[in-house]
Amino acid sequence: MPTATLAHETDFEGWRKAARAFRLAGVEPADARFGVAGAAGTGSLFDDPPARTGSAMETQFTVPKAFVDVAQEVILHRSADRFDLMYRLLWRLKDEPDLMKVVSDRDVADAMERAKNVSRASHKMKAFVRFRAVQDEAGETFVAWFEPAHRVLEKTAGFFVRRFTTMRWSILTPDGSCFWDGEALTFGPAARAEDAPQDDEIEEFWKTYYASTFNPARLKVQTMQGEMPKRYWKNLPEAALIPELVAASRARTEVMVASQPSEPNARLAKAIARSVRDGSWEEGFVAADLEELRHGVQACRRCPLYRDATQGVCGEGPRAAKLMIVGEQPGDQEDLAGQPFVGPAGQVLDAALEEAGIDRAEVYVTNAVKHFKHEPRGKRRLHKTPTTSEVSACRWWLDQERRLVKPKVVLALGGTASLAVLNRKVAVTQERGEPLPLSDGSTAMITVHPSYLLRLPDEEARVRERAAFVRDLKRVRDRL
Repeated sequence: MPTATLAHETDFEGWRKAARAFRLAGVEPADARFGVAGAAGTGSLFDDPPARTGSAMETQFTVPKAFVDVAQEVILHRSADRFDLMYRLLWRLKDEPDLMKVVSDRDVADAMERAKNVSRASHKMKAFVRFRAVQDEAGETFVAWFEPAHRVLEKTAGFFVRRFTTMRWSILTPDGSCFWDGEALTFGPAARAEDAPQDDEIEEFWKTYYASTFNPARLKVQTMQGEMPKRYWKNLPEAALIPELVAASRARTEVMVASQPSEPNARLAKAIARSVRDGSWEEGFVAADLEELRHGVQACRRCPLYRDATQGVCGEGPRAAKLMIVGEQPGDQEDLAGQPFVGPAGQVLDAALEEAGIDRAEVYVTNAVKHFKHEPRGKRRLHKTPTTSEVSACRWWLDQERRLVKPKVVLALGGTASLAVLNRKVAVTQERGEPLPLSDGSTAMITVHPSYLLRLPDEEARVRERAAFVRDLKRVRDRL
């Protein structure tokens, strides 16, 4: 049986070379075998040189980029049969050149799901790596131990270089290790948990901070464990506090409910009242920071939408985010929570961002209109599209957000957001995914709103349009 031996578990170039040779030789998937150097039963690159047979005397062939992109993710998956799945798809692509577009195909769906799992593992690594300070001959450095669900160390290392450029650090995993000395990133062999420091003096401060910001009234244990799976807890210093905090959450909630409300900032309250009365929110108010802007949104009377909304909903995200995402307006759940994109559309957006390789935590998300426009229908509040005049009235707030955040790219979701960002009506389907220059030097891009995907009537359309939505997000990622 023809056997290819790869240099290591994530040797994509080795797999591609061997798979190409197998394919040109006409080695069918059932007869091809892939192994990794050092594993039992593996030898040289080809134990049995593949013999060319029948119609397989071709000299070259091409595959779509979509396959290469997926295969580069799948090879990082821990499943033992990932090489076979990739080769099976490669074999079929000759006769089915559009195979990767058939998301209902069993092999394609399997590959997509594994690629998604790898992307999720990379996202979790960004979220849950915890560095500990140590001293070496060059001074202070930071070391972290992490056990990723899949082999994503090399895929994710660049994120830590960008995030902690001025630090010297090391990340140790069971698959390998990486080191940043402030100038160059290098990779090394696998490590053990005992090779990393077990604690540092800053950790107690971090635990104190984590416990003090833990809000028992908003605790949802299943949601928390979905975002912070228990498999990662052993690597998180704050995880030791979670069982006790969860157990005490009911009593703490009762204390919070029974306590007297805190007094608002009297100076700010007077300023807001005066500004509402004399219209200075409209004339000349310039927020010094995002916190002041949020207070300003609560006092906004530039259009009548504030009358029926629970509250104004300002944007959220890093002060210097490179990407700003602009939606249409808060929905029912956003209006109640006071946060953007926390409802069904927000869940669709979160999943698509993760699949596209964009960290939601690094994005500033906001809306073109800051108050929920709706009409009552029984006990429900049904969304109504804001008018052009309402969008124009609220553009003043969006412009201030852009001034403070200074994003490199502004992604507008749907027609209303595009109108607010570009100050003109657009045909979303015609201009989506294209870079559009803005007067402040940033770039606008357009795509559909996630709620559009939720409204599609059939599964096939939803799958097709969601894939297009993720492609648009990947264009944004490449632009960043």
